[in-house]
Amino acid sequence: MTALTASSPPVPPAPPVPPSPPRTAPDRLRWAVADGWTVARRDLIHWLRNPSVIAYQLLWPIMMVLMFGYVFGSAMVVAGGGDYREFLMPGMFGQAMMFGVATTLTAVSTDASYGVTDRFRSMPMSSSGVVLGRSLADLINSVLELAILVGCGLVVGWRWNQGPVRALAAVGLLLLLRFALIWVGILVGLMIRPEAAAAAWAPLFPLTMVANTFVSPEQMPGWMGAIAAWNPLSATVAACRELFGNPGMGGDSWAAQHPILLAVLWPLALVAVFLPLSVRRFRRLDR
Repeated sequence: MTALTASSPPVPPAPPVPPSPPRTAPDRLRWAVADGWTVARRDLIHWLRNPSVIAYQLLWPIMMVLMFGYVFGSAMVVAGGGDYREFLMPGMFGQAMMFGVATTLTAVSTDASYGVTDRFRSMPMSSSGVVLGRSLADLINSVLELAILVGCGLVVGWRWNQGPVRALAAVGLLLLLRFALIWVGILVGLMIRPEAAAAAWAPLFPLTMVANTFVSPEQMPGWMGAIAAWNPLSATVAACRELFGNPGMGGDSWAAQHPILLAVLWPLALVAVFLPLSVRRFRRLDR
């Protein structure tokens, strides 16, 4: 009689070996860019699947243009003369970039509160790639919002008068400011709870009002005009007015005389400070 032999149990598959982190600088850069694009795609898909958020973000700039252009604009006077709606639109472009801080920090704070950020940190992902992806997704959203605002401005009579090259340079300065402010939003979003993030709009309104957004600093009280002239938002808005050829340029202060230079230096300074702080904060969460 043939003896029956017990079959040996199946050998479980070996667990996957996580990829080793890159060691050279070019490999780390490629790793960060690849992870950043993955996170950016996730954020964009999440945004597209929330129609209410899309509707709010697209309708808000339209409402602001109509309200300031036609309701308040009838009582506004441009220093040195000129059409107020042509003066207004660069300010509206800059305000939209500034208000994007609230969008960024709310999304970052929500991800941190619901464990999404912890999930990213538990995976073999580049820390800088995660925050880079957030910044890329928000920058793409800002391009769409800016395009809608430009369309609204054309409808209400705003025009760029210095040719397409200078107009594109102005758009580039606006997006540079938005890119810099994204890192402010990421850092603050990693530090506060979503309940506090909902109130982020409150400090943004005075920051956009005490600037040359809606009124020239020369028409403000002396101390307020000095603050408004050195506001980073004022530099970008004044540079855009110069590049677009819109009214409202000029002023006696050094900041008013060199808006394009400041429109580059202010964002670069903000990125130099807040980008490394954001990456460091992400790496040190819950420590």
